[in-house]
Amino acid sequence: MLRVSPLVRRLVAPNPGPFTFTGTCTYIVGEGEVAVIDPGPDLPGHIDALLDGLKDERVMAIVVTHTHRDHSPAARLLQQETGAEIVGCPPHFPARDLALGEINKLDASNDIDHKPDRLLADGETYSGAGFTLRALATPGHTMNHLCFELVEEKALFTGDHIMGWSTSIVAPPDGAMRLYLDSLERLRSLDHAIYWPGHGGPVSQPQRFVRALLHHRRLREQSILAALRDGPLHVPEIVEKVYEKLDPRLKGAAALSTFAHLEDLFARGAVVTAGDPQLTSRFRLA
Repeated sequence: MLRVSPLVRRLVAPNPGPFTFTGTCTYIVGEGEVAVIDPGPDLPGHIDALLDGLKDERVMAIVVTHTHRDHSPAARLLQQETGAEIVGCPPHFPARDLALGEINKLDASNDIDHKPDRLLADGETYSGAGFTLRALATPGHTMNHLCFELVEEKALFTGDHIMGWSTSIVAPPDGAMRLYLDSLERLRSLDHAIYWPGHGGPVSQPQRFVRALLHHRRLREQSILAALRDGPLHVPEIVEKVYEKLDPRLKGAAALSTFAHLEDLFARGAVVTAGDPQLTSRFRLA
């Protein structure tokens, strides 16, 4: 467990991978009576390490940013050991219903068993011993995603909305690109001093980093439109044109993120397809 600021410690779960980097970052806020943010995946050894690091302290709240299986399932394990209440995001819900014949390729990544004791709506706070956490609704990566502002340090725990090592996946029907971009714009307007992401190291220049993420998404959108200038394409064909030297393990994620852009472009009238957009649809410029 590493101290990263006067009020914050971090423990990285042992779940490294192409989507989790070195593992899920679990944050401990406060001293003596603490809140634990994103306890992580269902790994008893991680909870044992967390409890060992907090053996002389009391866990008062288990705070969850969103319900992906690398973030929320351990909340129930930690609650069993400590009796602390689970607060934060609501249970999982998708951005939209499945279209006819559509399959949700992210079903296995969603923690549908997450049932918090107390929801925190946008702007609501959890006050602990010497610290205050304020919820900021940031839908897009998932519809129930919350970031949490540590008021005393002008810091923001960003979950998977903003990661310190890579761009976040936005995957329909669980996520929505337009909402994700709007959430980025919201954070750009705020004056935080540092971000503590769910994966990777801290972001020390938050506004500059968010501007770069928005620029990246604009460039991705432009490259998708450029790929369609030669004629209609399916999503995998667009991915081959748009992503260079892509790790084969990330092709599925790239396809879902591309589709999220296409959904947004379709809603804005920039691209068309037969019927409602689906991952298997063939898209062309409007």
